[in-house]
Amino acid sequence: MKNKIKTIEEAVEYIKDGMVVAVGGFMGTGSPERLIDAVVAKGIKDLTLICNDTASPGKGVGKWITNRVIKKAIVSHVGTNPETGKQINAGELEADLVPQGTLAERVRAAGAGLGGILTHTGIGTVVEEGKQKITVDGKEYLLELPLKADVALLFGSIVDKKGNVYYKKATRNFNPIMATAADLVIVEAEKLVEVGELDATDVMTPSIFVDIIAQ
Repeated sequence: MKNKIKTIEEAVEYIKDGMVVAVGGFMGTGSPERLIDAVVAKGIKDLTLICNDTASPGKGVGKWITNRVIKKAIVSHVGTNPETGKQINAGELEADLVPQGTLAERVRAAGAGLGGILTHTGIGTVVEEGKQKITVDGKEYLLELPLKADVALLFGSIVDKKGNVYYKKATRNFNPIMATAADLVIVEAEKLVEVGELDATDVMTPSIFVDIIAQ
């Protein structure tokens, strides 16, 4: 069995300036805080972020906003982080606001190897600008393209040494789909256990998706 276990500092060595990085979490809940902090400490810049939101100042990826790690945010909303709005209005941060269900499905499409998804959400609004429309059974849909990342950063409540992951309660949120849609997947383990200690029925992200376990 390949040894996937690395320190937090070793894990972030794989993240480079300008990469597209997908991060699990919902308003900071279920986000890999130590990995996020290590990215800031390393001075990484110009990342494109794929995440549900930009959390809040001092929490989750909100720390990336404050420290200007991100050049573009692909998220469903930014309302919980005033600093995000300030940077967008000042022209310092590019934001692609995607309806939450559409965001999740675009990430899922990348993980499933699909060419995109069709959704009625956004028809007749600014969301449809520049996008292809497809008619199915007389109804118009937008073609939304997959969202794939270079690296995904996850937070696992319990992770075994093979990389099987269990997420506790609401921390599950976007973590499982982010795990499928990146070239390299790093999971920050809250608790690391031996292989076999995590019951197979509790595995929410199988080890095949996980490249690095950051302890």
